[in-house]
Amino acid sequence: MKSIFKTVTITLICAAALMTSSGCSGSSGIKYRYGVFLGASPEDMPLMEAYEKIVIDAQYFSADEIRELKDSGHTVYSYINLGSVEDFRPYYKDYERFTLDVYENWEEEKWVDVSQKEWQEFVVNDLAVSMIDKGVDGLFVDNTDVYYHYPTDEMFNGVTNILKGFKDLNTYVIINGGDEYVNEYAKRNSELDSIMDAENQETIFSKINWDDETFTANEDTEREYFQDYAEMVSSYGKDVYLLEYTTDSELIKKIDRYCTDKGYTYYASDKLELLAPGQKKGSQIIDSSKE
Repeated sequence: MKSIFKTVTITLICAAALMTSSGCSGSSGIKYRYGVFLGASPEDMPLMEAYEKIVIDAQYFSADEIRELKDSGHTVYSYINLGSVEDFRPYYKDYERFTLDVYENWEEEKWVDVSQKEWQEFVVNDLAVSMIDKGVDGLFVDNTDVYYHYPTDEMFNGVTNILKGFKDLNTYVIINGGDEYVNEYAKRNSELDSIMDAENQETIFSKINWDDETFTANEDTEREYFQDYAEMVSSYGKDVYLLEYTTDSELIKKIDRYCTDKGYTYYASDKLELLAPGQKKGSQIIDSSKE
């Protein structure tokens, strides 16, 4: 239930290289469905050219760079942090007074009191709008899990207000994780249309060992729980994406078979930092004749 990518965006602050039109080969080079590259910079644009849908952190890309990606046939989603704030973000000091506990495994980050109207307005009307104005096709929303850590009605309503604010911007909204919140919202409202278009669930089949940052297979009970969660979201007509962390070819085959059977989309990264280039064997092929 915790997001697992944060620190690599620090390095993107200095990455500002604008790629030329020859940097991307066009839609003819696209052969994989989905890639999550939150650690990518504009210099890495050629390394993402094989992926139809890509997730980046648009705070570190210009409108021209995002336009270039889209003109090359990509659907571009941007990371946005709903429920916590990292100390390297330029607006950290402005909202530090709303922070709560330190985020486990990410010492540079703190949870945020999302019940605060000022935070809600900033995330929707400033942060999200600035990304949409750059031309992204949707938002990859992280840390709705703040409700899991602080399960009050005030926090629930804060998360809901922000998500509905995103939807009011007429953009595609992917919730990353957030099972406790999404389950509760569905229970209370018997619908998900007001808050999301898709779910991205991390580590259904894989698991991260945080002590040494290695990858292994997930326990059956955890896998089954998140499979049930994904099916619940899908039953409401929402798209489902899996983000796995593994280099195990046999495990990747299981992920591929599962997603093919369910009609889900996946990406299996070999890097905790979600850097480009992507792992080819962990990438879901659009047309096997192009492999």
